Amino acid sequence: MGDVSLYKIHIRRTVTMVATPDVIQTSASHAHSAPAGDSRVAVLLMGYGEVESYEDFANYNEQALNLLTAKFAPVPTWVYPPLAKLLAAFDLHEWSHQHGNFISPHNAIFEAQRAGIEANLKERWGDRIKVFKAFNFCKPFLPDQVLEQVKAEGYDRLLIYPLLVVDSIFTSGIAIEQVNQALAKLSDGTEHWVQGMRYIPSFFDAPDYIDYLASMVEDKIKNHLAVAHLPSQTGIVLMNHGCPHEAKGFTSGIDESQKLYDKVRDKLIHKYPLISVGWLNHDTPLIKWTQPNADLAARNLIDLGATALVFMPIGFATENHETLLDVEHIIEGLRRKHPHVTYVQMPCVNDDPAFLAMAATWADKHIADLLEEDALAINPSLAASQAAAVHSHHGHTHDHHLHGHSHDHGHDHSHHH
Repeated sequence: MGDVSLYKIHIRRTVTMVATPDVIQTSASHAHSAPAGDSRVAVLLMGYGEVESYEDFANYNEQALNLLTAKFAPVPTWVYPPLAKLLAAFDLHEWSHQHGNFISPHNAIFEAQRAGIEANLKERWGDRIKVFKAFNFCKPFLPDQVLEQVKAEGYDRLLIYPLLVVDSIFTSGIAIEQVNQALAKLSDGTEHWVQGMRYIPSFFDAPDYIDYLASMVEDKIKNHLAVAHLPSQTGIVLMNHGCPHEAKGFTSGIDESQKLYDKVRDKLIHKYPLISVGWLNHDTPLIKWTQPNADLAARNLIDLGATALVFMPIGFATENHETLLDVEHIIEGLRRKHPHVTYVQMPCVNDDPAFLAMAATWADKHIADLLEEDALAINPSLAASQAAAVHSHHGHTHDHHLHGHSHDHGHDHSHHH
């Protein structure tokens, strides 16, 4: 591998088996003036997706470089196409030679998550909702392709729900970017077909998710390790999605990931004192990544006397190239240096029915809001004239904002009046 790891980008690149694309069934388009009672909500479940064939790598990498790396790496845009091809060459080496043409279960798991969340929601909402999956980087489920289907099927409210990574405030910034591009393309001129929108930025602080992760770890230790290792010798590496420290001012997800880790650790530390966060980074040149990475975290715990190590992904909801191959690599390296230690690699929450049930409940409140509220009446053609008008009255508007909408919440505004 050597320097290759330097060029691993903040993306998921994997050869994947994919179920046949869902058949697009178009129902008669809803009349635009439908009252809220007839509204239907499309839940847009968003993940990266992992490519199906080696031929798609270069294209996949280029999109990922554009959407992700551009947010934090000092790389000029013209570099992307050649760099994408270079990465594809590294990828071919990594999979075909080192992993016997590894096939990622990611897309199949994501489809199972979509179906399971939809089944849970339909129990409560019936046919007023449908769950669609959108992949940031994979045809035929790119956001613009999926939103075209959403529109054709007559759904007029949208809940954007990034599911793959828990720190998804950064990743879902990309989701929003793609959704906005797609909606601009699908605009109807004077009346927008989307009449309501909501967004779930992350579930890092969902108490049921935190309890669930902690109990997964406890059960594993009780059933497999407790017989041979004292609790103080049982190290736990809680793995988060690595984040760059500088993301050109974009929120990078470090705060959410750190809070998630703290909350899961708090549930376990009184029983199992050796716990560390382990970030799954993609070390790119010139970028400072979150530390300690999962490898360093594990070595630190071994130094503190751990005779068993549990690797639990908490920052990923769906298995992928990172949680499988990268963690396997780390464990192989540790096993060579520390063969006396027992290593346990745990799965992501994936399509566990308990997880899918709770993930569906996180959407309920937003679906209720969308079905109850009045339709947004958006005229996209007004945006340009509005921008121009605001520009010409700049002084007045600016002044109005300062006084009419002071944003120092909680402070006494009396001096304004």
